[in-house]
Amino acid sequence: LPLFVVRRQVGEAPERVVHSDIDDLPSRRAAAKPNAHAVVIGVRRYRQKLPEADFADSDARLVSRYLTGILGYQAENVAVLIDDQAQKSDFEKYFEQWLPNRVEKGDEVFVYYSGHGAPNPTTGDAYLVPFDGDPTYLSETAYPLKKMYAELARLPAKRTTVVMDSCFSGAGGRSVLAKGARPLVMSLSNDVVPMNMAVLTASAGDQITY
Repeated sequence: LPLFVVRRQVGEAPERVVHSDIDDLPSRRAAAKPNAHAVVIGVRRYRQKLPEADFADSDARLVSRYLTGILGYQAENVAVLIDDQAQKSDFEKYFEQWLPNRVEKGDEVFVYYSGHGAPNPTTGDAYLVPFDGDPTYLSETAYPLKKMYAELARLPAKRTTVVMDSCFSGAGGRSVLAKGARPLVMSLSNDVVPMNMAVLTASAGDQITY
């Protein structure tokens, strides 16, 4: 069972720290994978004082530990972006420059995102919300989900896996919405996902991820 610990420094609100069996890495390790690359993103706190995405930062760090400690990824091939290190410019850098400069034909790519998603009420498009994202100005401050898929599809990778712990309904939980806008049911159809890509999401388009 998870163990909850409360940590607090003088003048700060209590912070829950959770420990469970998944925090203890198993002893079995896979062979080294020098041709595997990963971008791991966890945004818990936001510059615009959005609701925190609880444990997104610690989840991302744990995923990176599994990649390098168990699954054979080399540390230099794993980019870990936490909170203020995960601004929109960082999304652009790592999806549009860092990965294309490293990935060669036959390589593997893994992407993990934990944090808020947001819908554009006008277009219905889904966005990943970076540290400096503002739900009121999504097109200027957030990263479109379709763009991420498109950038990953351009890579010559043999296999790409995307895991997202977020939702895009705008109905709370792991999703945020511009003030005054109404939540909506997203239609994230399979046709936006390339054939060589597997996508695992925490919820469907009409569900809320807490």
